[in-house]
Amino acid sequence: MLQNYKKAMEYKSIKGFTGLGQLGMLFLFLGLGFVLAAIVQLVIFAQALPPGASLMDSGALMKVMNDPNNVSAVRLSQVLGTFCLMFIPAALLSLIANGRNPFWLGFNKYVNFRQIALGFAIIFLANIAAGPLEDLSKAIVAKLPAMDALAKKLEDQYAEQVKLLGNLKSWGAFIVAIFILAFFPAMFEELLFRGALQNILEKWWKAPLAAIIVTSIIFSCIHMSIYLFLSRAILGFVLGWMFYKSRNIWVNIIAHFLNNALALTFLFSEYMAKGKVNLDAGNIKVAWWAGLLAFLAIIFLFKLYDIFSAENRLRIAAREQALIAEKSPFQSLANNTSE
Repeated sequence: MLQNYKKAMEYKSIKGFTGLGQLGMLFLFLGLGFVLAAIVQLVIFAQALPPGASLMDSGALMKVMNDPNNVSAVRLSQVLGTFCLMFIPAALLSLIANGRNPFWLGFNKYVNFRQIALGFAIIFLANIAAGPLEDLSKAIVAKLPAMDALAKKLEDQYAEQVKLLGNLKSWGAFIVAIFILAFFPAMFEELLFRGALQNILEKWWKAPLAAIIVTSIIFSCIHMSIYLFLSRAILGFVLGWMFYKSRNIWVNIIAHFLNNALALTFLFSEYMAKGKVNLDAGNIKVAWWAGLLAFLAIIFLFKLYDIFSAENRLRIAAREQALIAEKSPFQSLANNTSE
């Protein structure tokens, strides 16, 4: 235990920031990003407010946000809000702690098609494996009336937002939505949670499993769903383990994007076929045995994923040591000695 503590204390970024220092900066930038996101979204919706209405009037603001005629503004506000809240904090942290090289966020060329294909298959199966946990969560929360009421309110708000954003009336709108609602959110979330937060905790604590668990819990909390908390925590854990084994953020971004795009394609097909979005049609109940089979399949696929990632992982580790040696030969020597 003492040895692990000493190793954790030894970790510093390229610019000499400790793990605690980087975590503190990240939370500071998250606070600033939250404020910036709120300002950007208010500016966007201010253009749609009726004459005489005030931004301080929450009722008028919610009416504007839920108006199907303002769906383009809602989509724009969502992607820009996520950019401010997730991308900017992660990018600022990496810039200050490690310099301009995006390598420290997980961007590198060491990736292959088999990793990406397996990554998507794992995420797809993770959705199935996590399905029964929604019913378990609902059964538990039902025994807590106050929390159950809050959970239902959050789900109703989410459903209204999905119906609004899923109002895709043409192929052009669908293609735009693929980028705004599927690709960019996947990229921004992966940069913040895996590229920044998990990266810091892994290197600081020298305990990858703990870092992945903590990151997945925070990842689930951000999505603001009580009923789906366990399900999204499982998805977060799978994404975290995927990044830990590949050390390449592109695998996560593409797998996460394809998962989002699949859900968006369902919404689009529903709207084109029926003229409206029926969320219940996509809420397929997963039997516990199906979830168990999916879980076992995930374990098998992760073994393959580990095999197909091994060579690239070694190349990334060698590249990391080379970059550390360029900036600080003594830090590189210390890292090699501690390992």
